[in-house]
Amino acid sequence: MKRILKSMRIFKNIIFIFISFNTITYSAYKSNISGIVLDRETSLPVPGAVIEVLNHNLFYTTDKNGKFRIENLRQGFYKLKITHIAYNENVIELEISENSEKALRIFLVPKSIEINPVVVTDKLHHSKFEEISNESSTLKGKELERELGFNLAATLKNETGLAIRSMGPAPARPIIRGLGGNRVLISEDGNPTTDLSSTSPDHAVTVEPFNVNQVEVIRGPKVLLYAPTTTGGIVNAVKEEIPVQLQHKIHGTAGIFGESANKGYLGSLTAEIPIAPFSTRIEISSRKSDDLKTSKEVLKNSDAENINGSIGASFFTDYGFAGASWRRYELKYGVPGGFVGAHPNGVRIEMFRDQYNVKSVVKFNNEILEDMEINYSRVLYRHKEFEHGGRIGSEFRIINHLGRINFNHSKLFIFNHGTFGASFEYRDFTAGGFVFTPPSKSLNISAFFLENVNYKDFNFEFSARYNDDFINPAREKKSNIGYIRDRIFYTYSLAFSALYSLTDAVYIGGVISKSSRVPTIEELFSEGPHLAAYSYETGNPDLKSETGIGTEIFLYHKFDNLYFNITLFRNHINYYIIPRNTGRINYATFLPVYATTGVNALLYGIESQFDFKINNNISLNGNVSYTKGEIIETNDNLPQIPPLKSIIGIKYSFEKLLIGVNSEITASQKETDEFEEPTAGYTLLNMFIQYSIVTGDIIHNLSLSVDNIFNTEYRNHLSRIKSVLPEAGRNFRITYKLYF
Repeated sequence: MKRILKSMRIFKNIIFIFISFNTITYSAYKSNISGIVLDRETSLPVPGAVIEVLNHNLFYTTDKNGKFRIENLRQGFYKLKITHIAYNENVIELEISENSEKALRIFLVPKSIEINPVVVTDKLHHSKFEEISNESSTLKGKELERELGFNLAATLKNETGLAIRSMGPAPARPIIRGLGGNRVLISEDGNPTTDLSSTSPDHAVTVEPFNVNQVEVIRGPKVLLYAPTTTGGIVNAVKEEIPVQLQHKIHGTAGIFGESANKGYLGSLTAEIPIAPFSTRIEISSRKSDDLKTSKEVLKNSDAENINGSIGASFFTDYGFAGASWRRYELKYGVPGGFVGAHPNGVRIEMFRDQYNVKSVVKFNNEILEDMEINYSRVLYRHKEFEHGGRIGSEFRIINHLGRINFNHSKLFIFNHGTFGASFEYRDFTAGGFVFTPPSKSLNISAFFLENVNYKDFNFEFSARYNDDFINPAREKKSNIGYIRDRIFYTYSLAFSALYSLTDAVYIGGVISKSSRVPTIEELFSEGPHLAAYSYETGNPDLKSETGIGTEIFLYHKFDNLYFNITLFRNHINYYIIPRNTGRINYATFLPVYATTGVNALLYGIESQFDFKINNNISLNGNVSYTKGEIIETNDNLPQIPPLKSIIGIKYSFEKLLIGVNSEITASQKETDEFEEPTAGYTLLNMFIQYSIVTGDIIHNLSLSVDNIFNTEYRNHLSRIKSVLPEAGRNFRITYKLYF
């Protein structure tokens, strides 16, 4: 009995010691860490990131909101290693005190994936060509936010190979490698925008850049999925106004924008509201600006006012989705006067675009045929130009119907993946006022494909597009410009690109393409004064279609600390259609006559860009663009070719803070057409500061930029106003965006 009681006392003491030890141990493990992992470029959460507590064999993963929590840690020093397949590794050190709660915000830098990834998406497959394009020709995230300008062209002004054609701040349009007009297609979510910006420098682009997720500059074979002109390209603003994925919660953005040079300001809100199986997206923005203050004086009649809104909704099933949207874009702006090629007293322009879109993606879950995408748009565009006294001088109306069907496939014969499909565009064009272009209708029917082949160290892409175009004026007649009649064009375009992997990070490639372009209604049938452009424009009903051969070679590097590419290009275009000053005067209106003609043209040049990371915080970056344009028969210079331009900058980044300074260096342009004015070179200094704050589930991004710090007087060669006033002087820009 004594032995039993003694054993019980020993057992009781063991239990007491065990409980006491665990109590002490538990109290030593009461410290916790919670945090969120964010993309440094976009400040968006990074789900699926792995957090390893080094030397403790502890692993955690961020949730769909990028959040994680580590509980019951001892007091002491810890190292956390954060990894994700799409980001560079990050290691942080921290000290944990007893009974503490630590909150962390960790930023990861995106990296280029050098393996063959499996991408689950409703879009085209990822390829090495798309990776190169995404690196060099896509503006998104924080970079897009700090580059945001008054319009789409101003937002893209620092991109490699791009320039701005303008006639004041509002009517500005991107130029790619010296090519403008409808050789550069501008689209939203892949749907061509319907406006008149491609026909004249006084007409504005109907795209608001503030609510854009990213802007893509598409070149090469992929262009032929949307347009026949491979020598130019496509500027696509990605908004996803028809939701393409069913999200788990309400999300969106709210923001403001302001700049000092024109006292401009903007307010904006977007929100996507999912109620399974539906999702609804709304967008509203309003922008207003006064006359532009240049480095010399104020540019009168250059103010603008814009309101823009849309609503879209989608229904989701296991087999895809179907959705629709409506957008209204209104813009009122002034075109300055008092210089050659402009109305003496300036012009006021009012326009609006009403657009209805329908989109559906049907998934086949087939080993070969993956899905089918259907798009349809109906657009009404109205445009009025008012003289100084308020009288309408010109009026335009366009009703457009656009449709496209794409089939995406995976492995098929020798092809790894590809797309084939067909599209149509029916346009009803009417002009009024003192514009004598006859009412006309046009129909385009196209078929196209794009295929990708991978073979060992080679990647190939090739595409083709066939077009039937029918242009029908309201009536046939003999005119001073020729015989106005129905025109039919049959054209085709081809493109082939090849890429060879010299190493895992160095590639060499090339593109060869046969491009085509059909003359527009205005180029064929215009006959009369153009109020805002202050010219008498005559078309040519006998115009042929443009054809051209484009070639380019490029070298692409993507190392851990260095990104670099260089491209040489040459475009030989037969029957390049341009309006040229004839030197004659129309004495009924006393306006200079601009006649549309076709010439054999050659455009060639070089582009390059680089990004060198000196260390984890400091990087150098820059780009250079040069284009030379010639008329082959006469060796004359093509008009409106941008001069040599380069941008060199340095950036410092530390978690939530990004600071940068860059210098824009532009050479003089003396290689001009007969009636074109040369421009001098210039150097501008710009800087920016960006800061990100996370409060709960809300991300705040703030960007402050100063353009033309020293108020330098300079003139854009592609601007009509350069003869009277320079470009904007010192300009402070502020952008605030809240992501929820």
